Amino acid sequence: MAKGLFIVVSAPSGAGKSSLCQRLMQTYPEIKFSVSYTSRTPRPNEVNGKDYYFISREEFQERIDRGEFIEWVENYGNLYGSSRKAMEEFIRDDSDLLLDIEPQGAKKVKKEFKGGIYVFILPPSRLELLKRLEKRGHETDDVIQKRFKQAESELKEISWYDYIIFNKDLETAVNQLISIYIAEKCKRSRLQNEIKKFKK
Repeated sequence: MAKGLFIVVSAPSGAGKSSLCQRLMQTYPEIKFSVSYTSRTPRPNEVNGKDYYFISREEFQERIDRGEFIEWVENYGNLYGSSRKAMEEFIRDDSDLLLDIEPQGAKKVKKEFKGGIYVFILPPSRLELLKRLEKRGHETDDVIQKRFKQAESELKEISWYDYIIFNKDLETAVNQLISIYIAEKCKRSRLQNEIKKFKK
């Protein structure tokens, strides 16, 4: 079997990251999704265990103290973290894993686990990003401005990502993300066992 890989996808709020990740997993259902933990309350239509594991702030802090997160961050008063156990299981099983996390957390994952693929999703422009944030409708102007300001900060991190996708058109961006996955699965370094079997 080809060696498993993990893809870390990051983007500023409103860039369309969730939609792209969902489409990738629909196309390749064998890809496992690393469901993050959060202390915030669920939004309408969000499902516990699928979108996030929703836990109390107290429980989140207890998990931090036990070292259960590879990375965690506080955004807008809410805590978010990625499970160390999920990552270790991926390494043990040689399966493919998708992580949807922000740059600060992605950098921690990159430091601790080798061999990941890092993809940053960008909107067509800063103006378009602001428009997308405003169209959400469920956030105040103050929160929108905070998200936009954070996006400006996150843009400084793109220099160490492996791939950049401009989400100008959803279908094009989906195809680009799928192409990255396919190309990485075909790398010689991930096919050593199959190559050895072929030579025999």
